[in-house]
Amino acid sequence: MLYLCLFFFYHLPLKAQAIKEKEIALITYLKQIETQYNVSFTYADSNLRNKTIIPPSKTLSLKALIRYLEEHTTLTYEKLSDGIYVVRNLVRSITSTTQALDEVIITNYLTKGIILKNGGITNLKPKTFGILPGLIEPDVLQTIQALPGIQSVDERVSSVNIRGGTHDQNLILWDGIKMYQSGHFFGLVSAFNPYLTDNVIISKNGSSAIYGDGVSSVIDMRSSNKIKNIFSSGAGINLISADAYSVLPLSKKTELQLSLRRSITDIIETPTFDQYFKRIFQDSDLTNNLSGTETVSQNETFYFYDLSAKFLYDISKKDKLRINFFNVYNNLDYEEQATINNTNEALNSELVQGNISAGVSYSRNWNSKFSTSAQLTFSNYKLDATNFDVSNNQRLIQENEVFDGSLKVNLNYRINPYINFLGGYQFTEVGISNLQDVNNPNFRSFIKEVLHTHSVFSEFKFVSNSKNTNASLGLRSNYFEKFSESSIEPRLSFSHRFLDFFRVEVLGELKSQTTSQIIDLQNDFLGVEQRRWVLSNNTTIPIIKSQQLSTGIHYSRDNFLISLEAYIKNVDGITTRSQGFQNQFQFVNAIGSYQIKGVDFLINKKFEDLSIWLSYSYSKNDYTFDNLNAGESFPNNFDTRHTVAFAGAYTYNNFKLALGLNWRTGKPLTEPDTIEPVVNNVINYNSPNANNISDYLRVDTSATYDFKIGNTTQATLGLSLWNILDRENIINTYYTLNRDDSVSKVENFSLGITPNASFRIQF
Repeated sequence: MLYLCLFFFYHLPLKAQAIKEKEIALITYLKQIETQYNVSFTYADSNLRNKTIIPPSKTLSLKALIRYLEEHTTLTYEKLSDGIYVVRNLVRSITSTTQALDEVIITNYLTKGIILKNGGITNLKPKTFGILPGLIEPDVLQTIQALPGIQSVDERVSSVNIRGGTHDQNLILWDGIKMYQSGHFFGLVSAFNPYLTDNVIISKNGSSAIYGDGVSSVIDMRSSNKIKNIFSSGAGINLISADAYSVLPLSKKTELQLSLRRSITDIIETPTFDQYFKRIFQDSDLTNNLSGTETVSQNETFYFYDLSAKFLYDISKKDKLRINFFNVYNNLDYEEQATINNTNEALNSELVQGNISAGVSYSRNWNSKFSTSAQLTFSNYKLDATNFDVSNNQRLIQENEVFDGSLKVNLNYRINPYINFLGGYQFTEVGISNLQDVNNPNFRSFIKEVLHTHSVFSEFKFVSNSKNTNASLGLRSNYFEKFSESSIEPRLSFSHRFLDFFRVEVLGELKSQTTSQIIDLQNDFLGVEQRRWVLSNNTTIPIIKSQQLSTGIHYSRDNFLISLEAYIKNVDGITTRSQGFQNQFQFVNAIGSYQIKGVDFLINKKFEDLSIWLSYSYSKNDYTFDNLNAGESFPNNFDTRHTVAFAGAYTYNNFKLALGLNWRTGKPLTEPDTIEPVVNNVINYNSPNANNISDYLRVDTSATYDFKIGNTTQATLGLSLWNILDRENIINTYYTLNRDDSVSKVENFSLGITPNASFRIQF
């Protein structure tokens, strides 16, 4: 008995010591879980200070592990979204609800599928998209216009204006490939099929150093990059197009993703097509008969399609290979007839626009801390027009072609749980050509420019132990080989959460780009898509450079969000031809800059089934051209001083409904002098952009209903009405000089009341 007692008291301390040795700091263990299960925890340091835990078996599922943590730590682990958990004291969690801001992430921002992250980044998840007014499908370039500071002054997704910039100042990427065409129907429909788009990153400022170009924004669309070994497919039709997609597991290590979409407009005319056709082809060669002749355009045929393919191959657990292909195509064909000398003559005019892209990428995870990747891409854009003027016996051929080839090499190193390093090199070759060929009189012009750019970049990212503080500091250096010129571009992103419900952020960046779009003549390319891509030559077309700084504060509590952000942006090196002037500067080639100062405000309240938001943006956007307007600043063509959006989205079981109002001040307008409108056979204009067209007001609604067909097929019905008040919004006004020296006022109008309906199945 004495021996047993001595044995018991002797080994008890050893056993206790062994148990104690198995205990580790809870913060340390949560870091291990984040790595093992690819999840994220956020918490206040004070809640976890001095807390320890004995790690359970590594074979536990994530769900079982969370249950174990709650049982052994007197803390709650509340799931906000896939892979995101917030940790709170048990007592505190009883009296308060989890706020997305505690994650330094706001989930379901405005509606489901939109996520606001620290660093000014917004994520779109099209596959989990809820509903927005006027939209029944998650069109990426339409959806982002619900965000403060983003709009399209002419309602086209190929003319998205982000903080006062032109559309060509947005860097648009598809799986890392730069896209030069973003719209179908010449800008009314996004060219990117959303049903194979897994994630979209939108950055208006403070973008990562990995991105070059895009002095106004980055729109980075990415398809799924993981092999799921599950077959899935879907198809749908609306009043403009039909589409289908499929995810095909070929083996445990390979997968093929396919999507195809084609318009139905050349097969059947719908009310949606009629409104789109009226909107996009107004004031174009197709609809404007030649004055004084009997020229008629008829037998119009228009269609578009896009297709994408992605091959995924997991060579090993550490090595992955991805191959991408994407093609966008638009075709307009019509017959122009005229009676000349009592003889009927007819010729076909045509406009073709397309973008073919491909890419190959290879990545390797060397260990848990170090990974590398390499990607080779090319993008080929073409805009071809053949325009016959029957009455003048003239044929005009215009071509604009872009070839963009790029090699990117990246490395990522996790220095410790709080600091990450990203670095790399990028080589880009861009060639842009422009052709004009006239047969009467004979004239031919062909210009081609090529530019090689070498870029190196590095970036450090820091996250505090509690994830209250996030910071990113990057630097990108570009060398433009043709000009023997370099640019240094620092990037800054800082975000800090304080007092539980507040977050402050500071963002800044310097960026540059060498490609831009210009308009030579308003009737170029049949007057439908007047813009053509050009390359910087460092003389008449300089490298565009921007500097931007913004700061914001956000408050979130009990599903109530208030967000306020102020910014200033300077963009140098713009040309008058890139800004679409239709006044006294239309045929002037000058170099200048613009500066925009603005404030974006948003308030969003979410109930159990309802989300309501109100946003207001104020901005002052001014040009400065040394050789124009006596060097004095004047309003930018895209200066919409005040913008308001008020909307709501309601969900009840499988039914979703959204209603919204959009209002903004009209864009600037230059009017002729009222006393002496014409001088020396030229319109005599007043001060540039001194007036404004009438205010823009639009009310939209949309609804969807989900239901099942059988056990495995999910179906969705959708209905939307754009501009339900059928308001005639003027989106552009300019003046022309008639043969008798009188001045005519030309007004372009927005879409009228435009219905759309859709039916989708997924299995």
